[in-house]
Formats: sequence, structure tokens, C-alpha cells
Amino acid sequence: MLAIDGESPVIDERIKEIAPGFRAMSIHVDATNAGQGSLSPKLLTDACNYVLQGGPTWAEAHLASWADAYVRFGSKPKRTPCSAQALRRRVLKDGSIPSINPIVDLYNAVSLKYAIPVGGENYDAYLGRPLLTVADGSETFETVMNGEAVIENPLPGEVIWRDDAGATCRRWNWRQGTRTRLDAAAGRMWFVLESLETMPDDALAEASDMLVDGLETLMPGCSVFAQRIAV
Repeated sequence: MLAIDGESPVIDERIKEIAPGFRAMSIHVDATNAGQGSLSPKLLTDACNYVLQGGPTWAEAHLASWADAYVRFGSKPKRTPCSAQALRRRVLKDGSIPSINPIVDLYNAVSLKYAIPVGGENYDAYLGRPLLTVADGSETFETVMNGEAVIENPLPGEVIWRDDAGATCRRWNWRQGTRTRLDAAAGRMWFVLESLETMPDDALAEASDMLVDGLETLMPGCSVFAQRIAV
């Protein structure tokens, strides 16, 4: 097993007040000695077509729950929606989203098919354990603006993912930072699939299975450790 208890994500108790139905799948992957596989280019296309056909049936309810949670911590979901909502809007507007790289295409396909926020991180760039918490405003967040590297600070009260060095994702799962950005299927990786009570529990398990199956196909021989987390 790759991950041990000490590497499990930590959920701040205050998250329960913002999203009492929050539960997620945390997936650690070690591809250090893995082989190189490939995924069908239809994976992302099929996920986009599924959205255009109206799937999944719980999508609108689930994304509405995320919007409500964002409002509770002071965010404006129409301006800065959760990642799953942002992807879905792009597909409904443009008919598809562009391919980025196999690893990102995989977790975007999972996000679209299951209307669930999915994050992928370079775990070798992490310092300490992932922590879902409420920002005090002093945390640093590395990002890009107008093509230039910049450092932002989350707003006090904003829900963030962070490690010992600073924020890794702002407004819960709205925008990932550049420091821990995952851009290659190599080394150690960490993925998190985040759901609320309006997503069927078996659908969360299916989404996790789809991601794990894809990771094992893309990186044959990788080590995978998946665990459920909740408030």
C-alpha cells in the first residue's frame, strides 16, 4: 500500500458547518516505477457527449448543492463556480473541451460524466498532508495572471485546500495553484473526488473506479491507494 494513515487528508471540523453532507474519495498513486500506457482519445469526447445528452440525472441537484455551499463561505458561485460546474458550462456552451494531456483529460472526463469536482495534484510537490480548511487570509497561493506568475492570498473565511507551504486550491475546488499542479503521469500523485449529499453514494464509488481504472491503464504497474473521507 502506498498511502498510510499519516498521509491521509485532514478535514477541518468547520467544513461540516458549511457542507454537512460532504464526502470524498482520496486516491494516492505512485507511478515512479510504472510503465507507459495510453487511453482512448474518445474518453473525453464520450464524457462531453454524455453531458450534452443530459447526463447524469443528478447533475443539476448536485451542482446546486455546491453553489449553496459556496454561498455559505462567502463566495459567488456564478462568478467562481466549483470546478465541475465550470467544466459542464463549457461543454454545454461549446460542445466540448480541448484535450490538455492524458492525465488531465482522464480526470476531466470523470468530472464531466459524474458531475463531480475532481482535483489532481503532484504529490511530490506537497509539503505535509493535504488539509481542507477555512483560510485566515495569510496563506500564499501561487498562480498565473496575464501570463505572469503571481502570488495571491485567499480571503479570510474562504474554504481552501492547503499543505504546510500554503494554499494549493482556492475556493474549495475552483482553481488549483501552479506549485502542485499535475502536468505529467509520473512520480507520486494525489487525486480527490468531492461530493455532497445530492450525489448518489454508489455514483461516487463508480467515479472513483473509473478514475482508478484509467490511471492503471495509463500507468501500468502503478501503486494505488484509495480511501473514503467525510466530515
